[in-house]
Amino acid sequence: MAVNSVPSESTVTLKFQVGVDGGGDPIFDNKYLHHVKPDALDQDLYDIAAALDGLVDNTLDTITREDVAELINEV
Repeated sequence: MAVNSVPSESTVTLKFQVGVDGGGDPIFDNKYLHHVKPDALDQDLYDIAAALDGLVDNTLDTITREDVAELINEV
């Protein structure tokens, strides 16, 4: 038996710095892009995130991608 990993979807997270607390530490807020096609190129996702960054007043801190795959047992 072999188990195969089949990509099902991805989520892109944009982490924005929205301010600072009383101690001067940054406060962050995450925005999510769900149900991204798993075959989307990293560069394309980065370009989209950069374009969205231009539409908001807060500073974009990080962009992350999380891929989800279904494990299928091949008989």
